[in-house]
Amino acid sequence: MKLLLDENLSDRIVPQIAELFPGSAHVKTHRLIHTDDGEIWEFAKTNGFTLVSKDADFHQRSLLRGHPPKLVFLRLGNCPTPQIVSIIRRHWGVMLDFETDVLACVLILSDSPLVAG
Repeated sequence: MKLLLDENLSDRIVPQIAELFPGSAHVKTHRLIHTDDGEIWEFAKTNGFTLVSKDADFHQRSLLRGHPPKLVFLRLGNCPTPQIVSIIRRHWGVMLDFETDVLACVLILSDSPLVAG
């Protein structure tokens, strides 16, 4: 499972989760900063990424369009990068199960994970 982190997340997260999610990247790496959500969505879909974002627009898009790409929606307020890294690392197993679930399109992570079909 490789993740594409949206611009509302720090690019410093990627090296801290690389051993769990090899091939992951930040939109900045692919020159997608300040890019339309639709273009980011298509890039993730075309390149086999699971999108990770705190942006409710991606959540809505995922519920309307389904997958691919799958979306990990971080339902968090402003919080420091180490807290986001901790949540991603703590829910690694849940995220892998989500990736293989053919029906699920959104995984909502906060303090406890929720999967939406």
